Amino acid sequence: MAGKPQANEEIEICPENTDQIVQVYSSMIKYVANRIALRLPPHIEVDDLISVGAIGLMDAIEKYDPTRGAKFKTYAEFRVRGSILDELRSLDWVPRSVRQKASKLDAVTNKLQSKLGRPPEDEELAEEMGITLEELFATLNETRNMPLLSLDDLGIAGDSGDKQSLLDTLAGKSDVDPQTQLRLSELKTLIASAIDSLPEKERLMVSLYYYEELTMKEIGEVLGITESRISQIHSKAVYRLRTKLKSLIAEES
Repeated sequence: MAGKPQANEEIEICPENTDQIVQVYSSMIKYVANRIALRLPPHIEVDDLISVGAIGLMDAIEKYDPTRGAKFKTYAEFRVRGSILDELRSLDWVPRSVRQKASKLDAVTNKLQSKLGRPPEDEELAEEMGITLEELFATLNETRNMPLLSLDDLGIAGDSGDKQSLLDTLAGKSDVDPQTQLRLSELKTLIASAIDSLPEKERLMVSLYYYEELTMKEIGEVLGITESRISQIHSKAVYRLRTKLKSLIAEES
């Protein structure tokens, strides 16, 4: 398996070396863009994501502060990924029909959870929605590309009312207010709690896909099940995480 490309840390990070830095980190930009593209509709061009990622890298070069202790390659990857995701959000690439399906799925899930006192099973969800299990899994697959959280969900804003950059906060910006730092610390705890609440197989799926960065096919080989089944487990894990995170954040409010 081809792992994440490792960039050279010896190059001096400064605007004067931008061309050289972009050349050195080009493989990282392509890697990040292709990873994101795997979860997007086919009409989204990878080359466009790479171009936006390059802009994110140049922004990282300009704003990187080595005194904050973060390695440049870590900060640069945050910036590249964030630049691509910001562009996708601005395009509002999730179709309205998918958003409507996600809203209906959320409403039915919340209704059943209140009624049953536990997360509903797949069969119970499908029955309540009046659809087959196959149709439920198709809906889960469609909605898995929606963001887990918006910045509005996180309640992160600056003194002026403008939203803080989550990437800046995580990767080294020095002028983040204490309230935002506290909220981010709480967020990390919430995410850990949400992941821990997943069923064992879905927890393993999240670990292998997002932390070990294996492909769906490779995870299928590890677990001894088909790629389509892995995709199904991934869709369920993402949906459960989104639902659980919203619930935890609501409890914290």
